[in-house]
Amino acid sequence: MSAVAKSGSGAKSGSGEGQRRSPYFTEEHEALRDQVRRFVETEIKPHALAWEEAGSVPREVLRKMGALGFFGIRYPAEYGGSEMDTMATVVLAEELGRSTFSGVAITALVHTDMASVHIANAGSQAQRDRLMPDIIAGEKIVAVAVTEPDAGSDVKGIRTTARREGDTYVLDGAKMFITNGVHADLYCVAAKTDLSAKPSQSVSIFLVEKGTPGFKVSRALDKHGWRSSDTAELVFEDCRIPAENLLGQEGRGFYAIMSNFQNERTVIGAMAMGEAQAAIDLTLDYVRTRKAFGAPLWDKQVIRQKLATLASKVEAGRQLVYHAAWLDAQGFEATREVSMAKAYCGELVNEVMYACLQFHGGMGYMRESTIERMTRDARVQAIGGGATEVMLEEVAKRL
Repeated sequence: MSAVAKSGSGAKSGSGEGQRRSPYFTEEHEALRDQVRRFVETEIKPHALAWEEAGSVPREVLRKMGALGFFGIRYPAEYGGSEMDTMATVVLAEELGRSTFSGVAITALVHTDMASVHIANAGSQAQRDRLMPDIIAGEKIVAVAVTEPDAGSDVKGIRTTARREGDTYVLDGAKMFITNGVHADLYCVAAKTDLSAKPSQSVSIFLVEKGTPGFKVSRALDKHGWRSSDTAELVFEDCRIPAENLLGQEGRGFYAIMSNFQNERTVIGAMAMGEAQAAIDLTLDYVRTRKAFGAPLWDKQVIRQKLATLASKVEAGRQLVYHAAWLDAQGFEATREVSMAKAYCGELVNEVMYACLQFHGGMGYMRESTIERMTRDARVQAIGGGATEVMLEEVAKRL
């Protein structure tokens, strides 16, 4: 496996090609940005419309991403990783967001930063040695199964149970809206192991492999956006797994999930700002060539100023994400800043898409239009990973 490049061409970070380099990023980060951007242009954009129709990203594409080191950015070198930091995660998420195919982006980012982290952080030495090389190589894709029909951001409210029977655990319950749920090889499943304990001490995480008796993908879900990302409902009925499939300590799953929420929300914020910048760039190209009333739309002051305002807001959102990620990389507590970034960027990307579609006129409403797809994809950014309302409550607690 080839690791992520350690130095490179100094590709510009941030919004457009001509932007100044951000002081948050090193040459190593910029080399990664250049590498991901090239992959997006050559391997994603020319083919991803077909993946939208198919409802998933081909496994060979994910293997290519693994071979380039994208799936091991923050993992140990002994497993094929690059041992980079939170800022590198932001680079990957932002550049995948810029692809305009957010279903592809979330397929990769759930694997790297929302699911496999539970194995990397809490797995036993034997579990990590067995699984992490294939996870980093893209040979095994991982999903995280926390959300249920009646429990989303409220992790304490999950109802799936896992009871200990000798040297096994038996899982019963259902999971909903699970990204990578159809085609994953490994599932990190949250379940309650002690119904008498406090809710925060009753949840554990288990590793369930595809094909385990009693576990099935109940159905693939038909979504408004993220069409190239497979999403599933999962069912566990008397699903018996070895006791050693427990990830970490029994009863500590809630804390593991809440801890990684900060990483997940930073990733979503960065991805959203990549999407928003791509939408602005796309719209700038359109309004400079589309004529109305005898002149390009760009000549209309109201359009220029609206796009300038949106660009200013996206720059603010981007800097908020960068700062939250930097705090995390430096080891500071950043729940407030991460929650701010998730709330602000999740709402902002929708504001940007609405305006950009408007400036595309009737063409923006057509399914053949890139901005139409991007607008659908953006809607979930204010929901997934913690709805805006939940994020604002997290901020309010810390004011």
